[in-house]
Amino acid sequence: MRILVIATLAAALVPGLADGMLASNITGNIALTSDYMFRGLTQSWGRPAIQGGADYANPNGFAAGFWGSSISERSYPGGAMELDLYASYGQAINSDWSWRAGIYGYVYPGASLDQAGLASRSLNTVEANAALTWKQFTLKYNHAFTDYFGVDTEQGYRGDSKGTGYLQLDAAFPLNDAWSLALHAGHTHYTTTLVTPLASSARDPSYSDFGATLKYQLATHWSLSAGLTYATHADFYRRTSSFLDASDTRNVGGSRGFVMLQGNF
Repeated sequence: MRILVIATLAAALVPGLADGMLASNITGNIALTSDYMFRGLTQSWGRPAIQGGADYANPNGFAAGFWGSSISERSYPGGAMELDLYASYGQAINSDWSWRAGIYGYVYPGASLDQAGLASRSLNTVEANAALTWKQFTLKYNHAFTDYFGVDTEQGYRGDSKGTGYLQLDAAFPLNDAWSLALHAGHTHYTTTLVTPLASSARDPSYSDFGATLKYQLATHWSLSAGLTYATHADFYRRTSSFLDASDTRNVGGSRGFVMLQGNF
């Protein structure tokens, strides 16, 4: 899967490289967050995470980059980090409308379910995505080409999770020169369900998530953010067991908050 992601991104990079990868087209970022939240669920088991990456944007509409974050072995057995590789292409339609489509790969070096005593299975995931933006609003759909973060029959599901989709709506509102507000709503639809229900009788892992983040620009390159997230379907996510110790449980969704210090260069 890693080879697939890298080969796809390398092929996509050719048009951008042909035009010259100027330093002015490259930006970098680094962040420290109190909790790494992804689609309403904690990836760091409620603990702090360090993150960072770099992006390349070509005036012709092509963009690519990578991003990494520390994660918890309780959710990704044998893994200590998430590495994201992505590429996309988009264009403005007019002054208000634009579109973008791309591919996104989530790679978890060293992580496998055999580290938790289960059948060997990678947690790496590849998605295609398409987005339509109108002014400050963006509607985006993400479609999994692979099993969705390892979900398959080995984990007690009826079938594989290829085709799982995530639909999201995001909006950004500048409040003044220093303050801005970002709002988010999303829904994850799994293509499979558990064979045996949980103690709560829940079988379907599909859920919705919502978020609001207030950001303050501390200086030219530094910002401080505080956010609240909420994920539905507590019957499924309230008592999620660690892969390392079944008695170690956590509400990975529900209502959560975080603060983040971020630098952009």
